[in-house]
Amino acid sequence: MISKAADVAKYIQESPADRRAAVQQIRALCRQNLSGYEECMEHGMPSYKRNGVPEFSFASQKQYIALYAKPVLVNEFRKALGKAKIGKSCIRFHKAEDIDFAIVAELLRRTAATPGCSC
Repeated sequence: MISKAADVAKYIQESPADRRAAVQQIRALCRQNLSGYEECMEHGMPSYKRNGVPEFSFASQKQYIALYAKPVLVNEFRKALGKAKIGKSCIRFHKAEDIDFAIVAELLRRTAATPGCSC
């Protein structure tokens, strides 16, 4: 679902109640680990840009919570992501309780440490 929220705070406020805490925690981890990134709404979801290029995004979709990261990093973290369904650059969690926030934090730290876009 593409949101028309004007900013990330509004996006989170509009998220389903059963996912709101997880989405808030993902945002907090992004803000903590993606220092120097611009937080914005891009393609209807919260995104984090470096030098004008989105490098990480997340979304509360109809059936799951999705994280969008650099494909090279998604592949690097594939085994650690447990019950997630994983594509080339998308990580999907059908249940918020399946999200390992320590792994998400490490993925974000690696995103910040990886130069430029490795798309």
